[in-house]
Amino acid sequence: MEELKITVLIPCYNEENNILEIIDLVKKVDLGYPKEIIVIDDGSEDSSVDKIKTQTGIKLLQHEKNLGKGKAIQTGLSHATGDIIVIQDADLEYFPNDIPRLLEPLIKGQADAVYGSRFLGVADGMSFSHNFGNRLLSWAARLLFKNSITDIMTGYKVFFKKALHGISLQCKGFELEPEITVKLLKKGKKIVEVPISYSYRRKGKAKIGWKDGVICLWWLIKGKFSK
Repeated sequence: MEELKITVLIPCYNEENNILEIIDLVKKVDLGYPKEIIVIDDGSEDSSVDKIKTQTGIKLLQHEKNLGKGKAIQTGLSHATGDIIVIQDADLEYFPNDIPRLLEPLIKGQADAVYGSRFLGVADGMSFSHNFGNRLLSWAARLLFKNSITDIMTGYKVFFKKALHGISLQCKGFELEPEITVKLLKKGKKIVEVPISYSYRRKGKAKIGWKDGVICLWWLIKGKFSK
């Protein structure tokens, strides 16, 4: 395969206790190709931005106010110059050492997108409610769209940027996770999963709640019957 460039998008909202460590880990992981790191601060009210600004070798994009993870990813995508996009959460729940394994099916031409599944790998510390909600949404996606994806809400999504050509992403919040999946599937794109390691955040406050889960479920149903 020709020389590729990889863009790692790191959406960030109030992650002052985690952001420097995740940037450092992403910098250190060897992806085998040139790497671009873009941090999108989504209106953080803590010291996240000040800490990000101390870093070299990254690009910082800022929202003046909190618009949602989905909007942060859309902003990052509009500035990404890589052929492959890696979405990396800033909360240290997902480990950058897994990224090379996520890239492998893309590099080998086996997929258009690769998801890191917490349920095929090791999920440490996930609460019952989050476990149940994630599995319910993945089950609904399998039922509605006839696929075998076990973890539709995973924060580790890796895909060729060209796979999104002709796809308009509109969701501003966590419902972007099912939106990307539904629109890729409707375009006939192949999504495969690989097992990853996951550990519930040690620092900071979780951003996703049951209301987000309801919105995501509604979006799946809506996506099934929309063009």
